[in-house]
Amino acid sequence: MNPALTLPDGRRLSLGATPLLMGVVNVTPDSFSDGGLFADPGVAIAHGLKLAQQGADIVDIGGESTRPGHQRLDAATELARVLPVIAGVAAGSSVPISIDTYKAEVAQAALKAGAAIVNDVWGCQREPAIAAVAARFGAPMVLMHNRDSIDAGLDILAEVLRFLEKSIAIATAAGVPLGQLVVDPGIGFGKSPAQNLALIEKLDRLPAALGCPVLLGASRKSTLGLVTGRTVAAERVAASISAHLYGVMRGAAIIRAHDIDEHADALKVWAAIQGTK
Repeated sequence: MNPALTLPDGRRLSLGATPLLMGVVNVTPDSFSDGGLFADPGVAIAHGLKLAQQGADIVDIGGESTRPGHQRLDAATELARVLPVIAGVAAGSSVPISIDTYKAEVAQAALKAGAAIVNDVWGCQREPAIAAVAARFGAPMVLMHNRDSIDAGLDILAEVLRFLEKSIAIATAAGVPLGQLVVDPGIGFGKSPAQNLALIEKLDRLPAALGCPVLLGASRKSTLGLVTGRTVAAERVAASISAHLYGVMRGAAIIRAHDIDEHADALKVWAAIQGTK
């Protein structure tokens, strides 16, 4: 498995013993976790720069909410939200930026504006042309599993593996090298709470079966709220860290989180303990 992702500018993101942190910037009015807080471009830019200062290795910028029941956007509206934020974060920090989108048109414009990674929440299966865009720019891709509906009777691990195998095939056929791909089981996307928890427990099966490093994004998800009784998403920081550290023990190479400061501290302690072996 490739120990690093190569960005379009030639920089390499090491996927070593310590997981990378991907900080979340939702430039949307309806995000499940912080809807509307960062809808203003200036506020979103400041937040992205703050995440970088706190220790984010990647800043993930998205303009369309993916919460259940979300309103789909046209590409023009999505681009109007994200492009100013990408430009502002890129101007103020050298931290790599990922564009959270499934649209080929949005990915292309974002990469031109300074993004370096494509984070596709539909794993190239909603708009397969997005893979060719990433290939042209030499950008790594995160391929996430997603479903339109929940089927609690599914063997969810088998379902995720089938889906991601197809996603990998689409991306590599378009010219994205396997070593530039990261897979994401899609915690909270078309899955029951029990399925979400099971996927975290079985996370180590993904890199073994697919040959790609894994991103885990359980941050503030509703499943954690059901376990803890925390109905407010922003109050699920401790639960998020717990889920993510378990995922790290199962081989997660990248953690996608809203609360970077707290996650950075947790990973420092985890790494220090690991270093005593």
